[in-house]
Amino acid sequence: MKSSNLQQSSTREAPNPRFGAYCLDLLSSLNVGCWSLGRRVPSRPQERGSTFVIVLWIAFGLVSMALYFAHSMSLELRASDNRVSGLSAEQAIAGAARYVNYLLATQIANGSNGAFPDPAGYLAEAVPVGDAHFWLISRDTNLTTSGAGLLTFGLADESSRINLNSASSNLLAGLLLSLPRANPELTSAILDWRDTNATGAFQTYYATRPQPYQCKNAPFESVDELRLLYGADMDTLVGEDLNRNGILDPNENDENHNGTLEAGVLEYVTVYSREPNTYSNGTARVSLRVVSSTGTLPALLQDALGSARANAILGNLGLLSGPTPRQRGGPTGPGGATVILSFPSPLAFYRASRMSSDEFAKVANALTVTNGAYISGRINVNTASPTVLASLPGLSSDPGLAQTLIQYRQTNPDKLGSIAWVVDAVGQSNSSALDALQTTDCLTTQTFQISADIAALGPNGRGYRRIRFVFDTSEGSPKIIYRQDLTHLGWALGKEVRTTWLLAKATR
Repeated sequence: MKSSNLQQSSTREAPNPRFGAYCLDLLSSLNVGCWSLGRRVPSRPQERGSTFVIVLWIAFGLVSMALYFAHSMSLELRASDNRVSGLSAEQAIAGAARYVNYLLATQIANGSNGAFPDPAGYLAEAVPVGDAHFWLISRDTNLTTSGAGLLTFGLADESSRINLNSASSNLLAGLLLSLPRANPELTSAILDWRDTNATGAFQTYYATRPQPYQCKNAPFESVDELRLLYGADMDTLVGEDLNRNGILDPNENDENHNGTLEAGVLEYVTVYSREPNTYSNGTARVSLRVVSSTGTLPALLQDALGSARANAILGNLGLLSGPTPRQRGGPTGPGGATVILSFPSPLAFYRASRMSSDEFAKVANALTVTNGAYISGRINVNTASPTVLASLPGLSSDPGLAQTLIQYRQTNPDKLGSIAWVVDAVGQSNSSALDALQTTDCLTTQTFQISADIAALGPNGRGYRRIRFVFDTSEGSPKIIYRQDLTHLGWALGKEVRTTWLLAKATR
């Protein structure tokens, strides 16, 4: 009995050798260590290699994700920097516009309204506004040709261009014929577009466009309306100057390979030039349409030149009795009628009066041949380009006369106070040219519309923006009458500005 119980007890307490072997196999297959026993169960070499490959793939995936997010954040950072630079450039342009407005307002306060601002009296190149900078893109109108040169910086004179709304057919034709890329039929299209009494000679063409429209038969509101006209293709309008900055850039196509910019019509026309037909105090100017010995002209001459000199000038005109070198009658005509003269332009009056240029400068801005509130379309001979000057009546037949005017105003900057210098420059030997030029009231030395073509860069030379403004002071205070975003035309600051920025960046 006792022997049987002992046998059962020994059977229950004895360990099962198969169970231990099963546990060892299980631990080996799971590649786990028996750390409680102070030792690790070794794994097979193939299993260790598979684990290493899996770990490498996981590490590669994590690194790839890290690089992807880092690259995305880098792009986002750069995009944010560009947006900030763009906003800085826009703020710089806004600051430049306020700066120009201040310059013009100061000039008006000083009694110089109508004078083109002196380029030496203001900043125009790389002007800092915070971390941004702005430039005023202008033109050197003393150059006879425009090549692949440096930009000119400053304000531009709208009165140096031909006004589409008031220019005669001969003046428009003279301009277009001088441009090698212009369509001659554009002259007729311009006259037809602005003529309020016309029926629309090119209406058939406009009606067959992909998006048909009517001939306007009203004045131009902007020069961009030219794009709607017959004969106004882009080659005619912009020529080789695709970004409209006045120079031939390296990326622009010089088709005839002459190194000279052949600009289009847009470079030489405007719709904004006009002068107030009154003094600064609102008093009407003296009309030259009706001139007599008892009108307002004698009083003007006496106030400006004195009684003796005024009487001598009236005598030259044949308005006073007594012996004068060019007397054309006494104060009265046949039957006692008062002698009345009429002049088509101030230039015609100046030549007939035999005044000196200094004397005429004292009264020139008080003379008019217009009855309206404004005198539209006069061309400022002090700032007009050779192309515009060569289009004037009497000068279009001899292009050399335009160059003569350019040379004279460069060498005689102190004699440009009135249009009298044109007579001195052309000379009495060219009387036929002067006779043609004085038939219309097309010349002035004043400007009341200033354009500011403002380009700006944000910090580090990024965020390029460009906007063109036109300021009008003809009503007594400066105001913006036109704003056009030109950023889409691309880089317009020339090669030198870009090179300067890159050098500055490299030295930091």
